[in-house]
Amino acid sequence: MKILLTGATGYIAQRLLPVLLDAGHQVVCSVRDASRFNKNKFAQHAGLEVIEIDLLDQENLSDFPNDIDAAYYLVHSMSVSGSFSESEELSARNFVKAIDQTAAKQVIYLSGIINDEKLSKHLLSRKKVEEVLSTSKIPLTTLRAGIIVGSGSASFEIIRDLVEKLPVMVAPKWLLTKCQPIAIRNVVEFLSSVLHQEFTYGKHYDIYGPDVLTYKQMLLQFAEVRGLKRHILMVPVMTPRLSSYWLYFVTSTSYALAKNLVDSMRVDVVAVTNNLSEKLHIDLIPYKRAVAIAFDKIEQNLVLSSWSDAIGGAYSKKTIKEHLSVPEFGVFTDKKTLKTSNAEQAADRIFAIGGRSGWYYANWLWSFRGFLDKVFGGVGLKRGRKNQTLVSVGDSLDFWRVIYADRKEKRLLLYAEMRLPGEAWLEFRVEGDIVKQTATFRPLGIGGRLYWYAVLPFHYFIFNGMIKKIAT
Repeated sequence: MKILLTGATGYIAQRLLPVLLDAGHQVVCSVRDASRFNKNKFAQHAGLEVIEIDLLDQENLSDFPNDIDAAYYLVHSMSVSGSFSESEELSARNFVKAIDQTAAKQVIYLSGIINDEKLSKHLLSRKKVEEVLSTSKIPLTTLRAGIIVGSGSASFEIIRDLVEKLPVMVAPKWLLTKCQPIAIRNVVEFLSSVLHQEFTYGKHYDIYGPDVLTYKQMLLQFAEVRGLKRHILMVPVMTPRLSSYWLYFVTSTSYALAKNLVDSMRVDVVAVTNNLSEKLHIDLIPYKRAVAIAFDKIEQNLVLSSWSDAIGGAYSKKTIKEHLSVPEFGVFTDKKTLKTSNAEQAADRIFAIGGRSGWYYANWLWSFRGFLDKVFGGVGLKRGRKNQTLVSVGDSLDFWRVIYADRKEKRLLLYAEMRLPGEAWLEFRVEGDIVKQTATFRPLGIGGRLYWYAVLPFHYFIFNGMIKKIAT
């Protein structure tokens, strides 16, 4: 069966893709930027094709495949700042125009549970997208999920940050809101199992785990799984803006995502019961077990995808290919070289940089820079990395994005997603027995030039120490 998978670099799609390939399907992955898609992870599968389609651009739909049997619509924009509702609706409308010209027999859409009378902006957008997709002549199957629990999911990582960093939490009253979390493993099972199940055509189903919990209960049960004692103090008044800033500064989330999550967390997300799991023979995973499974994946470095891999904001205006060519003119550079006695070990250190490994020298200064970035609305250092030894193009790495990564070449190129008056690249490579480290900064106006000179003493201190740790 030939299947179109939209949003193929996203968190859910990256979990679903190997399941579809293992089942013997031919999968066409639709992405906005093909250079972000790591085909090496699926090299053993011959039935994989990657195409570039921007669903926001109607003129860009000419490469839409016509001979597909089914399609998954997994496009989502909640982590993007600004008005995402309009872009999500436009994307859905363009998708309908394109899918109606194909031989597809089913469209499968993952939405959110929308059973409360008063919906958040995020859930209203999900509902609107569902309405648009249902106008297609192709039968639509909609699966509606609440909080998804899995290694790398935004909800999981936020809860993890709160529980592991705060022994005592002063939290807003929306922590008493009810939800029905579902394990990512179950989500993927539902998505793959409804494929070409005709009884699901033209219908929607809530998908959910067996536990109905408040967010407070989720935090405390998470702590139990981790063997931690935590105390939560509720305050009667905390505005959505203050709640958003609270999540933004304490956790690894972006402010845009924190704002939309807080908006959604004020609404009960409890499923309408159905027998879909019984029909599809899916065993629902309890919340605490889902948390334990997630940590098994983390400890074994088997996290397949992370919410932070999705690129949003200003960065998304350019593709990775456009950032790949590091400028040589009109830039400031800091170049360091050092001889190493073991090139392989030096390369290992380069490809393990960031996350729990830190930056090898003056980590407190890196942390302070991450704090300043958060203060000014940036991503900060808390995103870390999803795998402690492997990196792929498109991965987030603290407040950098991986633009190029080749272990055989011993070369790693990063692009800065921190708040800067300009653009910055950081490149590491090993040539023979020489380690090369280059920081490049393209300033924006006088402010950018003043910024470079202001941080120059710190760069000298940090970058010298960093290359020494890498090389020795």
